[in-house]
Amino acid sequence: MTIHGETIATDAAPRCDDCGLMPRLDAYESRAGFYIGTFCGCGPYSRESGYYPTVEAARAAFGRGYSR
Repeated sequence: MTIHGETIATDAAPRCDDCGLMPRLDAYESRAGFYIGTFCGCGPYSRESGYYPTVEAARAAFGRGYSR
């Protein structure tokens, strides 16, 4: 479950208010696992998917249109 404005899909701004960059959608890693999300000049911007056990699984999900 996501909070309103936490993801691009739930109305997070498509451009970072702090650095002005358009975050890039890709597979990223956190301590919880790999996820589809965005990253801008400030750092992690949004998490658009659940977590995956490997970067390969996250990239495969990204290629399939992933599940939020």
